[in-house]
Amino acid sequence: MSDLAKTPKAPSDAPPEAEPSAAPVAAVDPRLLVREEGLAGYWTEFKRKMRGGELGSLPVVVGLIAIAIIFQLKNEHFLDASSLANIAVFTSGLGIMAVGIVFVLLLGEIDLSVGSVAGMGAAVWAVLSVTHELNDWLSVFIAIASGLVIGCLHGFFFAKIGVPAFVVTLAGFLGWSGLQIWLMGGEGSINTPEGSVVEDLTGHFFAEKGAAYGLAAVAIIAYAGSLLLDSKRRKAADLPSRPVSEIVLRTVVVAVLAGGAAYELNEPQGARGLPLALVLFLAVLVIADFVARRTTFGRQVFAVGGNAEAARRAGINVDRVRIIVFGISGMLAAFGGLFIASLSGGATKSLGGGNTLMMVIAAAVIGGTSLFGGRGKVWSALLGMLVIQSIQQGLNMLGMASEIQFMITGAVLLAAVVIDSVSRRTQKSAGRA
Repeated sequence: MSDLAKTPKAPSDAPPEAEPSAAPVAAVDPRLLVREEGLAGYWTEFKRKMRGGELGSLPVVVGLIAIAIIFQLKNEHFLDASSLANIAVFTSGLGIMAVGIVFVLLLGEIDLSVGSVAGMGAAVWAVLSVTHELNDWLSVFIAIASGLVIGCLHGFFFAKIGVPAFVVTLAGFLGWSGLQIWLMGGEGSINTPEGSVVEDLTGHFFAEKGAAYGLAAVAIIAYAGSLLLDSKRRKAADLPSRPVSEIVLRTVVVAVLAGGAAYELNEPQGARGLPLALVLFLAVLVIADFVARRTTFGRQVFAVGGNAEAARRAGINVDRVRIIVFGISGMLAAFGGLFIASLSGGATKSLGGGNTLMMVIAAAVIGGTSLFGGRGKVWSALLGMLVIQSIQQGLNMLGMASEIQFMITGAVLLAAVVIDSVSRRTQKSAGRA
């Protein structure tokens, strides 16, 4: 073999004109453009996200605005205080259940048992509190704890035994419905006692104006504080952080929304004040959002949903995460069942049946949680339920039949899944999946 074949070509043999093109080009972090270019940087970042399929909550927010405009033009009372209060109250129970489904969907799994678990929770409370006259608060606690145990049981069969989540929760859907009917015994329904804890879940309103305005003020201060704290932490770590101007702008937007909602609940004629149901729903959302975004467990949920095998190799106890997530879903399903019992006037053998399961899953998906796992936000439950309940409220005010409501809700759900699928495909082609 010749010496020429043995000796690799030296880099200096390259033609001089090739050297300038070989010089490395510093990659620019797109997040830095936002900080460096001001408002122009936000527009640049927005266009980048749209091209990359990172739609976030934009479709559902645009949808909510469109729904409000359309129904307000059709019926001038759609945005009245009483109508908004009804939307808030009817959103709360199913919305709390949807929060649990969001966690399950983040794993890339499904829970078909939430409707049955909701009925079970209501039946446990009614039998203990009304039939056996146990302390009302203790009965509520046992009902919610029963949902937690049921969810963990589903998670155990899925994570430890290896039974697919679809099969486990489908079996739960059937089995817990049967147990619910057995618990109710010969009673077709057990009415909610007047003044009970469960009745107050959807029946109590804080008439004092300070309640709604106070909650709005707390939300504004907490939001601004979280932005400032996050910016401080990022600066300390020498990472890009939000400028003060952006923090002020975001806080002003939240202040307008929160203040406007408080005004609508308090001031107009017919306003009943702040619903307790809305307060509890928001509390669940805040706690769940903190768990999902600010705790180690929350990051593990996203990791398992993104790639379970990679998460396992990274040292994450995948089985533990799955069991806890299904436990959360069962617990919130039972809690939501108490809201449904409150709205319907008591526990029944059919509570949690019908379209309850479909509405809960639809809310999570319409709100922006991906069916493919690893992507979504807890606040999806709120946005999705607002879309569904706003459509139902508007169609009810127009006198539309229930079958029309189902068809429109189904179309909205299909549109949300199509957007999610197209978004994932776009991100994959852009190298961001």
